[in-house]
Amino acid sequence: MKQRRRFLWAACGIGGAALAGLAAQRSRALFNNCQAQLPSDPAVDHLIRSAWAGVDSSQFLDCHVHLVGTGDSGSGIEVNPDMESLFHPMQYAQRLFYLNAGCVHDAPGRIDESYVERMQNLVDGLQPGARLLLFAFGRFHTAAGRPDPERSSFYTPNAYAQAVARRHPRYFWWAASIHPYREDCVEALALAVKGGARAVKWLPPAMGIDPSSARCDRFYAALARHGLPLISHAGEEKAVHGGDQEDLGNPLLLRRALEHGLRVVVAHCASLGSAVDLDRGANGPRVACFDLFARMMGEASYEKLLFADISALTQRNRSVEMLRLLIERSEWHSRLLNGSDYPLPGIVPLILPADFAARGMLPQSAVAVLETIRQHNPLLFDFVLKRHLSSRGLHFAPAIFETRAFFERATA
Repeated sequence: MKQRRRFLWAACGIGGAALAGLAAQRSRALFNNCQAQLPSDPAVDHLIRSAWAGVDSSQFLDCHVHLVGTGDSGSGIEVNPDMESLFHPMQYAQRLFYLNAGCVHDAPGRIDESYVERMQNLVDGLQPGARLLLFAFGRFHTAAGRPDPERSSFYTPNAYAQAVARRHPRYFWWAASIHPYREDCVEALALAVKGGARAVKWLPPAMGIDPSSARCDRFYAALARHGLPLISHAGEEKAVHGGDQEDLGNPLLLRRALEHGLRVVVAHCASLGSAVDLDRGANGPRVACFDLFARMMGEASYEKLLFADISALTQRNRSVEMLRLLIERSEWHSRLLNGSDYPLPGIVPLILPADFAARGMLPQSAVAVLETIRQHNPLLFDFVLKRHLSSRGLHFAPAIFETRAFFERATA
């Protein structure tokens, strides 16, 4: 399988050979120490307590968590072999960073199991009742609805995500990933719903999905009948390319799903890249994807249908001004859902609290405390950081972090 994934570090200007070298050195400035129990420290305790103030932990559901591994448990996960070869330095470095972020770099032969165990440990470090929504990830499919391994980035089967959530219901719910061009997509959806899926997750550019295509209609109709939300990536994709069809990340393409009455969650608030303004025709100008998303958020007909998650927004390749705007647009907060994009918060150079402190969005006293928290619990780090970010005296509302009700099912 040809590897086409690009790592987020490319956006930070780190070359493949240099990144591989740094990975080999295991620099403390780059790698997570993967510690366990938080130290007894009044400053740490205070920052965490203040973050949870006003948030009902029984309603806390991190709605953007990647279930990854190597397939060493018989899970069916597929990983590109280039990621294990030094002849492909960027891919090799990516693998090391991802394994370290999930704290499974020292678990040869049981990476799948260690990844799940680490997530359980992290959830235990949150407040009682907190859970994670684990994502399956489907293969790239052709226009004829056939899987194309050569253009697939990676694969996490629905059956595996379901099995993990079933074994550990106190920790996890799961979201299916079903390609709408599949001949059996409606049947596959029914099976996922029966197995407890709480949502469907797409990454259109990597999976080869045009959300505006009539080929999606029968799947949309089935999804509406079951009442599940669709979580779809929108905007430029930096971490997973696979199909290399960036135009499919245009948020305006999701109008067709909304017209079917579906609840649609735009991952990352479409916070990267630009796309054609299709509202002005196929030859319209290119506009920032976030601006297209914001336009849709302003349309009254979508008020109860269009939502977004705030995962990845604190990463260094996102606009700080965009993050400020989202904090300040309090009228949107009832439609924003918290997600961490785990394991990425465990990749140290991706998110720098000191940068936010320098911009006046975070108390300087919180920087060292947050770095300590991250080395023990990246999920807690992501939550505490977002709860303490501010702009013009405003913060993300507590309700953004109480997302469980959004994914509740009447039949659950």
